[in-house]
Amino acid sequence: MSAWFTPRNVVVAVLLAFLALVPVYSALTGNAFLMTLFTRIVILAMAATSLNLILGYGGMVSFGHAVYLGIGGYAIGILAHEGIGSGFVQWPIAIGASALFALGVGALSLRTRGLYFIMITLAFAQLVYYFGVGLDRYGADDGLQLYRRSQFADPINLSNRTQFYYGCFVLLVASIYLTWRIVNSRFGLVIQGARSNDRRMQAIGFPTYRYRLICFVIAGTMCGLAGVLLANHTEFVSPAMMHWTRSGDLIVMVVLGGMASTFGPLIGAVTLLVLEEVLPVLIKLVATPIVGSAATRAAEYWQIVMGPLFLLVVLFARGGINGLLVSLRRD
Repeated sequence: MSAWFTPRNVVVAVLLAFLALVPVYSALTGNAFLMTLFTRIVILAMAATSLNLILGYGGMVSFGHAVYLGIGGYAIGILAHEGIGSGFVQWPIAIGASALFALGVGALSLRTRGLYFIMITLAFAQLVYYFGVGLDRYGADDGLQLYRRSQFADPINLSNRTQFYYGCFVLLVASIYLTWRIVNSRFGLVIQGARSNDRRMQAIGFPTYRYRLICFVIAGTMCGLAGVLLANHTEFVSPAMMHWTRSGDLIVMVVLGGMASTFGPLIGAVTLLVLEEVLPVLIKLVATPIVGSAATRAAEYWQIVMGPLFLLVVLFARGGINGLLVSLRRD
């Protein structure tokens, strides 16, 4: 077997090809839901990729990473509400706000380690979450409806579902490529070295705090861009976008797909979000012959099935699904 023709690479190639052809299949079958679902998957895979940069490669366990989804989304929503619909204005402001917030949070939290780092990132995220809940002018807890997506000059039209999907897909591929370039650069090697032994890296002359802070800001900026896309996709923003449970979902995507792997977050995002849609249907099909009409109610508790599935992956697939695919080659 050649170095490139491996189970992992085949799965990744098939997955990318499938994602690239989703609009074609949706147009041929008239299945609009599939397009909506996979647009969301692509956007959240981008957010998970940004988290993997600091969590998988940098060892920075941020439990408030979804706050950048909220910041990016609310920047779009607030500007649109105030009559500023140009994407040339909205997007730079949203991305800049995410970067500035990541800089402030990173400057404080990266001076700590372990549990303290986790709790500080969570505290900042919840602070912004409750700030969003208190924004009465912009819907407070009920959220804010966007009546129009970001406007760009022709031929860019985000209101076109196919064009918007491919825009998200291209940005996802670009974020994966950017992460790969970063972690394989001298900068990335310092980040990974600091994850293994920060004191030793400082002893040989690397200002690891500065390196880790820059990495943290890059991840926050990338996730803020995902928030911009998510707001345009749903045409709605609410504080739920940045709740700690959404950060937990991003962590699950990274761990499930495989931390510190290039395509792990993408694999994890597709697996998690597809299972969320498929499991209730499967449970209902299996349970109907046994319990009859009660199967519909049983399908509402699909998380009971998903939990053990994740546990099996953690116990028997070291390195997540990506690690499992890599091990198939060795076997």
